[in-house]
Amino acid sequence: MPGAKHSSDGLASQPNSAAGGADDDPGHSERLAIAGAGAVACGLAVTAAPHGEVVLWARSEESAARARAEIDKGCNRAGHAWASARVRITSELDDLASASFAIEAIAEDPDHKGELLATLGEHLAPDEILATTTSSLSIEQLAQASGRPQRFVGLHVFNPVPRMALIELVFPAAAAQRTRERARALCNVLGKTAVEVPDTPGFVVNRLLFPYLFDAVRLLEQTGIAPEDLDTCMRLGAGHPMGPLALLDLIGLDVAIAIGEEIGVEIPERLRELVAQGALGRKSDRGLTTR
Repeated sequence: MPGAKHSSDGLASQPNSAAGGADDDPGHSERLAIAGAGAVACGLAVTAAPHGEVVLWARSEESAARARAEIDKGCNRAGHAWASARVRITSELDDLASASFAIEAIAEDPDHKGELLATLGEHLAPDEILATTTSSLSIEQLAQASGRPQRFVGLHVFNPVPRMALIELVFPAAAAQRTRERARALCNVLGKTAVEVPDTPGFVVNRLLFPYLFDAVRLLEQTGIAPEDLDTCMRLGAGHPMGPLALLDLIGLDVAIAIGEEIGVEIPERLRELVAQGALGRKSDRGLTTR
C-alpha cells in the first residue's frame, strides 16, 4: 500500500531488515528487481509497482528513457498512475544487488540470457532467487548458467503482462522447496494464476500455440484471404480475443521465429522475409497486419 514499508501480502518498498530475512516465510515481501527494458520487463514493472518498489535495469540511457515512458503510460492505463514513481530505473547492475527476487527479462537469446543470468547470480546474495521470463528455452540449462540452480525458476509471463492472468511456472530439478514456495507466493502477490508446467521446449502454451499461428500464415499465403478477414474468422468463430496474425504482430515476428526454432516446428518463409525487411510486427509498425 502507498506509504507502507512492507506488508505480508505485497512487495517490499524498502529492504526487509526483520530478523530471519527472506527465507522464514514464503509469503514475505520480496524486494523485486527486473533486468531488461522491453515490453515484458516494463509490463512486469507496471504489474508489480502497486505492491511495492521495483528496480529495473536497462542497458543504456536510451533504453532506460524508453522504459520510463512505457512504464508511465502502462501505470496510467492500468489506473494506478501513482505507482509509476515506485519503479526506479538504473543502468548499473550493482543497483540490483539488494534484491531478494531478480527477474531476467531480455530478448529470447540463450547466449545473452545465460551471460546476464551468470552476472546477476554473482551480484545477488547467495540465498536470493533468480528467475527468467523465457518463453521457450530450457530452464535446466539457464539454471546451470545462473550458478544457482537451487534458487532458480522460470516465470513465463504473457504479453501484455498487466492483462494476462497466467504465469507458466517452470523449475529446474535442483530447485529447493523454499524457491518453489516463494515463486508461487510472488505470482499470487502479482495477481496471477501460476500453473507448474514441464521443462519442455515452448512449455505448454507456446508448444500448442505456435503451430497454429504458423498455419495461419501458410493459409494466408495459399488462399490470398485478407489478413483482417482471417483474424475475424478466428475471433468470432473460435472465440479468440485476437486473431492469429495480429497476435504474431504483437509477439514480434523475430521473437516468433526464435520460439519456432526452439520448439522445432516449420517456420513460414513469409515470416523470415518480413523480418529480413525489418518488419517485426507492432514494435516496428509493420508486419502481417500493419503495412
